[in-house]
Amino acid sequence: MVVENGAYDFLSNFSTVGAIVLGSILATAGALIATQIEWRVEKRRREQHAALFFGEVLSTLLAILRIAKRVKGIGDPYGPVTMRMLRQALQEIGIYDRNRENLYNLHDGSLRARIHTSVLRVSSPLNGIFDTTEEMRAGQARLRAADVTPKERSEIEARIKQLTQMGEDGFDFMEETAQEMEALVKELEQVAGYRFVDAIAAARP
Repeated sequence: MVVENGAYDFLSNFSTVGAIVLGSILATAGALIATQIEWRVEKRRREQHAALFFGEVLSTLLAILRIAKRVKGIGDPYGPVTMRMLRQALQEIGIYDRNRENLYNLHDGSLRARIHTSVLRVSSPLNGIFDTTEEMRAGQARLRAADVTPKERSEIEARIKQLTQMGEDGFDFMEETAQEMEALVKELEQVAGYRFVDAIAAARP
């Protein structure tokens, strides 16, 4: 059977088109694979960065709270040094709040929720301590006044005692939360590939 030249040309052109199509498919597939790999690498990088950031914030907050508790046991429990340390703790919480959206770079939803809950569990009693301390200072100033009556003095002293207990309860609650927070820091270490425990241990007595 004799094959005409036109048939050869058709087969040749078909082979060329097939090669072009196949090349395009392979190039597209390669680009998609490369994009997927790049996306996964970037996703992992962001997760590590978030874990490093929040691990640093939580470990620093832990260290501050432990130092504050130690200082609180020396002299005036709610004196200037203790309150200065607690303000530092509030500043760390402020840093957390300003960067909270980065929590979503952590893939573990449970870890995200526990981090946020632990910060709230410290923030609430911490703000409460500032409120009670301010009221205690006002009450103590009133007790020093010359015109305070015996009845008023008794009421103020009872209120100061109540506020002091509220402050103690707040510290106890923060200490309980700090223990949970330390476990979170260890989880973040696994994601970040970095050890934060040295910063925590440095604050231990």
